[in-house]
Amino acid sequence: MDYKMPHRCPVCDHEMKISKLACSYCPTKIEGEFSSCKFCRLPAEQLIFVEAFIKCRGNIKEVEKELSISYPTVRGRLDSVIEALGYGAYKEKDPENDKEDLHEESLRRQEILQALERGEITAQEATRQMRKQID
Repeated sequence: MDYKMPHRCPVCDHEMKISKLACSYCPTKIEGEFSSCKFCRLPAEQLIFVEAFIKCRGNIKEVEKELSISYPTVRGRLDSVIEALGYGAYKEKDPENDKEDLHEESLRRQEILQALERGEITAQEATRQMRKQID
């Protein structure tokens, strides 16, 4: 019987590390410190949601039907999974702040390009800063 590996310590609630691997066919064993995948660390409820989401090819209406939950619940669970995987939940922009955000982004891009033009930064550094701004 295979048991699911616990990812949180039952004593202190910190992350558990995998320290020993064994081949299911031969007697090979490897010891060390290994991390599990991001998906493996998701709680059962989130894994069920991810499986349904993939099965439904990301169609929210189908996920609603599959799990018998409402649209806001699907969105909330999706945001929760995205956050749990370390990507940060998508935040919809406030239309009132869109103009200010675009203006600030434009000013920052201009500063980067001017620094490049003055030779203060390399093209690679400018590219890195521009990409960082997008993320």
